[in-house]
Amino acid sequence: MTTRPTPAAAKLLVDCLTEQGCERIFTVPGESFLQVLDALAGQDSIDLVTCRQEGGVAMMACADGAMTGRPGVAFVTRGPGATNASIGVHVAMQDSQPMIMFVGDVDSGMRDREGFQEVDFAAFFGPIAKWAARIDSADRIPEYVARAYATAISGRPGPVVLALPEDMLSHETPARPRKRVERPAQAPCPDAMRAMMDLIADAAAPVAIIGGAGWNAKAREHFQLFAERIGIPVATAFRRQDAISPSSRVYAGALGYGPNPKLVERVKNADLILAVGARLGEATTDGYTVPPLIAEDRKLVHVHPDPNELNRVYPADLAICAEMDEFAESAALWDDGSVIDFDAGAEANAEWQAWATAKPGEYALDMASCVQFMRDTLPADSIICNGAGNFAGWWHRYWRYEGYPSQLAPTCGAMGYGVPAAVAAALRHKDRTVVAVAGDGDFLMNGQELATVVQHGADLLVIVVDNGAYGTIRMHQEREFPGDERISGTRLANPDFAALASAYGGWSARAETTQEFRDALVAAQGRSGLRLIHCVIEVEQLAASGATVSGLRSRG
Repeated sequence: MTTRPTPAAAKLLVDCLTEQGCERIFTVPGESFLQVLDALAGQDSIDLVTCRQEGGVAMMACADGAMTGRPGVAFVTRGPGATNASIGVHVAMQDSQPMIMFVGDVDSGMRDREGFQEVDFAAFFGPIAKWAARIDSADRIPEYVARAYATAISGRPGPVVLALPEDMLSHETPARPRKRVERPAQAPCPDAMRAMMDLIADAAAPVAIIGGAGWNAKAREHFQLFAERIGIPVATAFRRQDAISPSSRVYAGALGYGPNPKLVERVKNADLILAVGARLGEATTDGYTVPPLIAEDRKLVHVHPDPNELNRVYPADLAICAEMDEFAESAALWDDGSVIDFDAGAEANAEWQAWATAKPGEYALDMASCVQFMRDTLPADSIICNGAGNFAGWWHRYWRYEGYPSQLAPTCGAMGYGVPAAVAAALRHKDRTVVAVAGDGDFLMNGQELATVVQHGADLLVIVVDNGAYGTIRMHQEREFPGDERISGTRLANPDFAALASAYGGWSARAETTQEFRDALVAAQGRSGLRLIHCVIEVEQLAASGATVSGLRSRG
């Protein structure tokens, strides 16, 4: 049999990705991009991670982009593959994370006939991506790839989707890769910084809300220096808790679902909000009420790298378009003596410390105590990955996100994110402890990626919190329609998750009491590879906020 050489277009595409610094690709292989798979087989600069479902692929790519600031890269096939992966594109968009997804497409000669697995990908992904397009000419591959990187990392980061017609990947081309694209550096206007400092100096009760688009380690370090120097309370946006060190003396806790009521009141009563990086979306602001959308006696300074986000929902008294690290460094270096130190930062921190310290509970397996024990046992810079569900609230409240990055969690509330994100984190940060935390419903959205963990030798711990229910929805049911006779659609019949992990080739343990959890965690620490702890809890223990089934029913 004659061996065919790798087509020039496919090799060019891989060379372009290499030039842009791509180190890892997540995929479920498809016949629509066999040429690219062949090109990847002939190189050693890009690691190819084979996954088990395209939803997992896209979540891994999104998480990889969140950790590096460069686009996570996914390859999926047409129709079913792309639509499976669409959830990850939506996560990347709402989470402001850079990602590029390449989709194998039908042959150009078959377009617009509703051919096998055909979808108009530009139309399908256009509403949930920063840019969606098709590369029809092999000669333009370098242009499209460079533009995809530039689009994904600039301004508010986000996802790009590029369709690859199957025949195009086999074309000859003399084109060469373009040079590596970097995120534009945009410093804040000095006049705007002066105006901001004047507003802070005039404020009596300011609060900062930070974390979001383009945040990085430099932004974290410099903003913390600035905030501590003036004593302003710093709250993190929903699931951006690693935006500042939890050991900072001005950290006030996180906004979002189940926040400290004292922090909520502090934000509502603030006479100045300094929002840096945060979009001030629905989750962070509890439906645009924390802070109130419109308040005559409150000023808002909004700092964001994308001008399209400024004044989009919240009207800003001062809008500053700048990179997060450039702004934070300018703020840290600005010291003209005009701002008098606030006491509120230390007061807010004390309130958070009290709120985030677990007290012994009444349950056989008390989740607050378990997370507190994790905090005392695991390394401080452990990376915690979770999807969506009330279970995550225990980590949001009691864990300390000390490292950076150390929180991988979808701000859009997508289920099934935790395990794939943990795979990406374990492959990216082999020197750090990685933990995926998942509810029973959440885990089975992408639990198949345990096979990917084992296949690629990832080292991670999975904690499954099993209450036999879609707990978040059950909580809302009990609020709106309380009573056993009105429980509808939220009960779950679950597998033995510990046995399932063993079947995949991992170590596992089952915990039904707090002490059993402690013993299992210690035992897991002494092992490598896939480890899973199946935590069986009562559905009565609904949320870290203290919500219970009986408590909600008594209110009714």
